[in-house]
Amino acid sequence: MPMKIYFATDHAGFKLKEALVPYVQKLGFEVQDFGAHEYDPEDDYPDYIKKAAEAVSNNPQKTLGIILGGSGEGEAMVANKYTHVRATAYYGGNPEIITLSREHNDANILSLGAKFINEYEGKRIVRQWLLGHYSLGERHKRRIEKIEGLEKDISINKKSLWQRLFQR
Repeated sequence: MPMKIYFATDHAGFKLKEALVPYVQKLGFEVQDFGAHEYDPEDDYPDYIKKAAEAVSNNPQKTLGIILGGSGEGEAMVANKYTHVRATAYYGGNPEIITLSREHNDANILSLGAKFINEYEGKRIVRQWLLGHYSLGERHKRRIEKIEGLEKDISINKKSLWQRLFQR
């Protein structure tokens, strides 16, 4: 069974997403598109990105996400709020960073800056990223475990704060 890929974007990445979804399907991946499903210059990226990030967060071993926006930066910030999500942003430059994001950081969401890359580059980067693999190197594994430890600590601290606020 092929890995499932979740897509999401706002208006800024809409055109590129529409080209990438069928391309990724053609590569043999199952795709779920969380929108936007039509161009709306007034939409807000968190409304779409949260759906893809939550889906990856719920099944990080068997899913990946590709999210798009103007720069890809804000979209990555939203995605990285979810546990088990490691989103990386790409908006042009040396494509080796995409390989390293998978090999060293086990990135499971790729955030593309659609204002800075064209369709050809987007397809090339997506293919490279999807075909990349986590290296399972001991130092990389150790670092991922530390990131996940921080996620747990932050979650516990948030719960503790809410409990203190409502115990008054």
